[in-house]
Amino acid sequence: MEGIGKALLIMGLAFAFIGLVLIFGGRIPFFGKLPGDIMIQRGGFTFYFPIVTFILLSLVLTIVLNVIFGLFRK
Repeated sequence: MEGIGKALLIMGLAFAFIGLVLIFGGRIPFFGKLPGDIMIQRGGFTFYFPIVTFILLSLVLTIVLNVIFGLFRK
């Protein structure tokens, strides 16, 4: 049961982090506006793909999760 408890704790923290990003994401000055993010505007159509932001977010989350999982290893 200890393993399930740890997994639920980590998932809860992850959901809380995702919720904070969704709430405060618009207030982070560089979030979604990095050089390399693709934005195409034509007439009434806008296509936006924040690829560099996704890569940076992936790197940060990988580091954070590796640190968290490293703390719980025996």
